[in-house]
Amino acid sequence: MLILLPPSEGKSAPRLGKPLELADLSFPVLTRPRSMVIDALVDLCSVDIDPTLPMHSRVLVDLAARTLGISDGQRDLVQLNGRLHTSPSARADKVYTGVLYDALDPATLSTSAKRRAATRLAVTSSLFGLVRPSDRIPAYRLSGDANLPGLGSVAAVWREYLGDAIHLGMGDGLLVDLRSTMYAAFWRPPSSLADRVATVRVLHEVDGKRQVVSHFNKSTKGRIVRDLLEDGGNPRTPGKLADLLTDLGWKVELGEPTKKGTQLDVIVTDV
Repeated sequence: MLILLPPSEGKSAPRLGKPLELADLSFPVLTRPRSMVIDALVDLCSVDIDPTLPMHSRVLVDLAARTLGISDGQRDLVQLNGRLHTSPSARADKVYTGVLYDALDPATLSTSAKRRAATRLAVTSSLFGLVRPSDRIPAYRLSGDANLPGLGSVAAVWREYLGDAIHLGMGDGLLVDLRSTMYAAFWRPPSSLADRVATVRVLHEVDGKRQVVSHFNKSTKGRIVRDLLEDGGNPRTPGKLADLLTDLGWKVELGEPTKKGTQLDVIVTDV
């Protein structure tokens, strides 16, 4: 089973650790596109944000910030990206933060669940394509809808390369796709895999009415992943996954199979 997670916009920047080594990352089939995206981002962001510097430098900072959708109060993220080759790295499951990762709480998983996380989880990344929880990466800021000078759409780059890595990661097992819409655009499952693809939607139900709420969605997905890792079950079909989640106490409604996979709706009334 391969569980695809979205990244977090916020990241915890490591203070200590060796610099990034692309050759050490999982999914080596992605080394070339990783290098392409990193080099384009570093080239864009290798400017000093010191306000006392000449106007030309400040214009370059403004250009980088606008390109990346970085606000005036976050200009230090431009500098962070510019140091990607030399910044300290740490485990991906310590770098990614936010609601989903708080709910998953990787550090407090049991020993057996941590072993499963190492082989069953992969985070979709605009910078690295896919990373395992134990892969050592630096903090960065690059949205999935970014366009980089000289490279173009980040999503388009990953659409060309990500399929091979995902196929290798899922093997003959089930793909549980928990990516957000933005990162789902990096790769769409072909119809040949449809019977082994399960997507999960979280619906918040209040007074009989259901809606998607971002906070509930992220937190619930984190708790679902935690439950799956702790349980250790390895369902092979979307239907078996629905059965397992039901056994674990979740309210699940199984959709009809489609050419892209089968959607599971998880219904929650509180977070």
